[in-house]
Amino acid sequence: MDLDAITALDVHVHVEADGHGHFALDEELLTASAAYFKATEGRTPTVADLATRYRAAGMAAVIFTVDATTATGHAALRSEEIAEEAAEHADVLIPFGSVDPRQGVAAIERAHALVEDHGVRGFKFHPSLQAFSPGDPTFAPLWATLEELGVPALFHTGQNGIGAGLPGGRGIKLRYSDPMLLDDVAADFPRLTVVLAHPSVPWQAEAISMATHKANVFIDLSGWRPKYFPPELVRAAGGILREKVLFGSDYPLITPERWLEDFEALGIDPAHLPGILKHNAARVLGLH
Repeated sequence: MDLDAITALDVHVHVEADGHGHFALDEELLTASAAYFKATEGRTPTVADLATRYRAAGMAAVIFTVDATTATGHAALRSEEIAEEAAEHADVLIPFGSVDPRQGVAAIERAHALVEDHGVRGFKFHPSLQAFSPGDPTFAPLWATLEELGVPALFHTGQNGIGAGLPGGRGIKLRYSDPMLLDDVAADFPRLTVVLAHPSVPWQAEAISMATHKANVFIDLSGWRPKYFPPELVRAAGGILREKVLFGSDYPLITPERWLEDFEALGIDPAHLPGILKHNAARVLGLH
């Protein structure tokens, strides 16, 4: 990927359909999340859709799905297929894989195959949707595997748009997305890059503390329009964490253009913008 050819690198973009009529979430969850985010563009983009969109915008994107098969009973999109299709659009797309942590040894074996055979550059996890506590020692072998493979792990943290507004939030438990559950992971696996996705409301101070304390912890700024960012996150992003925060939109729920327009209005020193919008992510992904 030619970094000089793009204006920004969006590290948080969802593939929501596989082109064969299968979707990443069931209809109720897709509808509820679209309503929560007031999403106005197509809610279920394929890999090809994303390539066309980001190429036209002059940006690149890290793309992925979430394998929550055990917790939801809904068959996941195949990360292998996403990686193979992304390879056809390597000028603008970087594939991450997803494995279901609750599948134990099978998840570890699949992680190896996704990196070694399919070229994924990292992994996405959603503890609330996948219904697991990432600090539980049960999952330590998986984190050790990703550390050995040398790829980053990106974890949803904080408030969850999936299930929002539904009775019981569809059984999705927010406590699994407390970023402090990842502090043990980052401490015990210091060569594993841990990315905390989203403003971690209501645990924003904890996320900032982790990213300040641990060299291997970063924050992606996706999932909220920047005009709604907690003030402490705005201060940290433009100051102490300016080399530890990454541009992410959470497309298709938030468009990158809307995110960038909001972010530019925050008053962050323009000298820090190239790092936040592109170069910090390039370092995390080993593109520099």
